[in-house]
Parts: sequence; structure tokens; C-alpha cells
Amino acid sequence: MKNVLLKSLAVFIVMSFLNTQLAYWSGEFLRLPGSQFGMLSTAVLAGSLIITIIALITVLIFRRSYNSIWKAAVLFEILYLLMLLLSGAHPFAYFIENADHHLIDLLLYINSIVIFIFVCLFEVIYSRIISGKIKK
Repeated sequence: MKNVLLKSLAVFIVMSFLNTQLAYWSGEFLRLPGSQFGMLSTAVLAGSLIITIIALITVLIFRRSYNSIWKAAVLFEILYLLMLLLSGAHPFAYFIENADHHLIDLLLYINSIVIFIFVCLFEVIYSRIISGKIKK
């Protein structure tokens, strides 16, 4: 069971830091002044670490259900998207009102989905490599 906990913790930490880094790059890419997105990456990191703790407690409670990387990634993704919704970041508000802060909110959702797909693809490639080595 320790292996499940370590894999899940690794997935949660990687997804947290990737979300933080992509939030920072999104602000840099849009060339927004620091007053509009200055603490964005710090807020995403703090929220992601809180989600990591909640998700790790969930994995501890339901150990037998989270035996693969993609299940842990789905748990993190659901909690992260829920956190974004509860924080007031509406994904479609940019299409109603063109404002920079709404564009950042939309990019947070897009970044999260891209990271989730990346982690799932990594798990597929990793499992194929491992299954190929086991067969030999």
C-alpha cells in the first residue's frame, strides 16, 4: 500500500507544480502588468497544495480504489476544477465579457486540462513500457 500512496503523492505534487508553472507562464505570455496577475501563481500553488492534502487523505481512506496513476490524476483534476469554480473563476466568462482576468481564468482551466491529458498519456506510455519488460 505504500507504493500506492507514494505514486499518488508524486502525481499530486507534479500536477500542483505544473499548474503553478503554467499559471505563471500564462500571465507572462499575455504580458499583463504585475498588478493584474502578480500573486496568481502563488494562489494556484497554495490552492493546489491544499488540494494535494485533501486528495492524499482521500487516497488514504480509499486505498484499494486508487491503484493507478490516472485515478489519482482524475481525483486531483476534479478537486482542482471544483476549487476553481468555488473561487469564482468561471470558465466561460471571457466569452461574455472580454477582460484580462476572465482570460486568465479560462487559461487556468485549459492549463489544468492539458496537464491532466499529459499525466494520462504518461501513464499509458509508462504502463506499456513496464508491461513490455514484464513479458520478457
